[in-house]
Amino acid sequence: MAVTDEAIEKIKGMIVSGALRPGDRLPKESELAAELGLSRNSLREAVRALSLIRILDVRQGDGTYVTSLDPQLLLEALSFVVDFHRDDTVLEFLAVRRILEPAATAISATLIGERQLDALTAQLDALGGAPSVEELVAADLEFHRAIVQASGNSVLCSLLDGLSGPTTRARIWRGLTQEDAVSRTLHEHRAILGALRDRDAEAARAWATVHIASVEQWLRSTL
Repeated sequence: MAVTDEAIEKIKGMIVSGALRPGDRLPKESELAAELGLSRNSLREAVRALSLIRILDVRQGDGTYVTSLDPQLLLEALSFVVDFHRDDTVLEFLAVRRILEPAATAISATLIGERQLDALTAQLDALGGAPSVEELVAADLEFHRAIVQASGNSVLCSLLDGLSGPTTRARIWRGLTQEDAVSRTLHEHRAILGALRDRDAEAARAWATVHIASVEQWLRSTL
């Protein structure tokens, strides 16, 4: 094991065991290196690596702290990783979204409030019948994010936010090349919203699946 990897594992062990808790300040570099049996250089590299994935927060002139370890914070790294997808793997991201998002939509059918439903309806009404592709994609992202957030599952919400990078690109491409993409998207959004208003979890799940699968099916035919 490389010395930096060993250092990462030892710091991770301290956090997992509870020796370091969210918000705790790490001991001074010299003290921690001696305690863990590491060189100061390998410890420094480990801290740098763990700060990149939001495990640690390095505050200049103040010290290094364990972050909140909130799922949303930790899963931000996912967005960074998926931005490096290849065109031939975007279908895999869409497939994962097709598994997760309908489940989240079904959960939200029983939890989403009337005020949230009214806000989603107003958003769709404001969009009109012929939005630009850019307007549609931005509204689509907000529409699905609001529904997933209503599920109350922050991990699920963060995962799906992270998966939206490559799928956004696919939706823009689809909107530019497929004639009925805009009208179909608006129709499917209305259908999802109708199922949520009816508190029909299975209908909400089915329409969310249709909505994502239509993008997936179109993209598969074009690649």
